[in-house]
Parts: sequence; C-alpha cells; structure tokens
Amino acid sequence: MSDDLNIVDINERRTPENYKKYVKLGATAVILIALVAVVLSNLFIVEQGEFKVVRQFGEVVKIEDEPGLSYKIPFIQTVTTLPKYQMVYDIPTAEINTSDKKRMLADYYAVWRIENPQQMIANARTIENAEAIMGEIIFSAIRAELGQLNFDSIINSGSEGAARGDIGELVRDRVNNSLDNGNYGISLTDIRMKRADLPEENEEAVYRRMISERQTTAQDYLSEGDAEANRIRANTDREVQELIATATADANIIISEGEAEAAQIYNEAFGQDVEFYQLYRTLESYKKTIGDETVIVLPADSPYTRLLMGLTE
Repeated sequence: MSDDLNIVDINERRTPENYKKYVKLGATAVILIALVAVVLSNLFIVEQGEFKVVRQFGEVVKIEDEPGLSYKIPFIQTVTTLPKYQMVYDIPTAEINTSDKKRMLADYYAVWRIENPQQMIANARTIENAEAIMGEIIFSAIRAELGQLNFDSIINSGSEGAARGDIGELVRDRVNNSLDNGNYGISLTDIRMKRADLPEENEEAVYRRMISERQTTAQDYLSEGDAEANRIRANTDREVQELIATATADANIIISEGEAEAAQIYNEAFGQDVEFYQLYRTLESYKKTIGDETVIVLPADSPYTRLLMGLTE
C-alpha cells in the first residue's frame, strides 16, 4: 500500500506545450516593448524656432534646424536645444569718458541671434559664454564711439537722432565685424540705449551747470522780448503822434473854414440891418461884462450907457 503512494508519474510533471508557447510570446512582447521604448526615447521633435544639436561622445555630429521628427543613436548620441529666434541681452551699465572729459554711465540692451550653431558651440560653447563675449565687444565699441562725442550731444534730446540712432548702427557694425572675425556664429541684430546717467559724484555739479545755462538762455529770451517790446512801443508812439498831428491839422482847417464861413454870415447879416446888428452886439457884450458885482464907470451921455439904462433918445 505504501509502495503505491510513492509512485509519481513523470508525464504528469512535464510542462504543457501551451505554457512554453505563452512564455515565448511574453518574452517576445517584452523585447518588442523594450525596442519600441528605446526607439521612442531616441526620437525627438524639431520645433519651429529652435536648433537641435546632436552630439556623439561630446562632439557635434549634426544639427537639425528643419521642423519635424528626427532620430538619434541610442546610448551614444545626446540632443540639446539652442534657440533660433532673436534674444535680448541686457548689457551691464558701462562707465564712459566723453570727448570733453566727462564721465557718464551708458545703459544699453542688445538684440542678437545664433546664425551658425556649430561655430557658436565650437568657439563660445554656451549661450551664457556667447553673451559674455558679445558684451565685452559691445562695451569696447560703445566706449570707442561715445568717446568721440561731447557729453551734451549725448544727453540732449535735440541731438538724440545723431547721438543715439547713428551710434547704435556704428556699434552694431563694429561688433558684427569682430564676431565674424572670431567665428562665433552669432550676430548682433540691433542695439539701443536705454538711458545715459551721470556718476553720483558728478550729478549735482552738472545739474547746477545745466540750471545756470537754462537761466542764461531764459534771460537772453527775456532781453530779446524787452527789446522787441520797446521797439513796438516806439513805433506805436510814433504812429500815434503822426495820427494826432494829422487830426490836429485837419481840425484846424475845419475850424478855419467854419470861422470864415461864420464871418461871412455875420457880414451878410450886418449888411442887411446895421442898426439891429449893432444893437445885438451891444446886448451880447452886456452878458459878458455885467455880473452880480460888476462896477462900470461910463459917461452918462454914452450910447452904451443910455441903451443900458433903457434911454433910447
């Protein structure tokens, strides 16, 4: 009885054929999934506005700049990204000596881009290094160009076109020549001045001088205004005197004509009735010579007295 219990059928312990098949299928699936994962992990997308730099053992082997899907060799190659669009670099404030021996602080910003990624990586390696190199060249160019100008021509708004616009173009051309000579693979698109300040120790003195100059200019304007006002007053007074003289002459002529005409009328009236005219003139003289306290001494037989006394004979 015990012997029967210890007997094991080997055929019963054999792995079924279907199980082996499943194991093979599973292994194949795992391998395929791993391959797909490796493939997918080594695919990369090149987007608009960027460079994809493919390196192999640290060396650049290719640069993809067309938008789309690309592939790198697994475990051997790596991919980094560089911007293809324009970038803004805020240049550190630089102290400049102008041609009239004044110091100023020039604050600029630059717009730049990568033209040749391979040259940029070979000679500048990183964007930070490229900006540092470009900043040194820009500082040298700004110092050279602004050093040829007077301080007033730089800060005065009236000379902005000459001192800021043209200077930016000159600096840009000078910097691009230096970048091309160094094969840095980058170019300066534009450079602009944000502001021009004075060192703190010079600000007060310059402000005082500017105030004095403005006051002198204002006084010149006031003097010119006073001189013009005096000239206008003199011309006006002369014109008034001429008008008064002309009016006086015209009035005298009119008065003379009126008096002549009145004398003619008096003569005509006198000629018509001499006695009445004499009586009228006598009565008029009474009004002018006799008042409330008038004392007149006349002969009693005088016609003037007789008429005044009412004696007609």
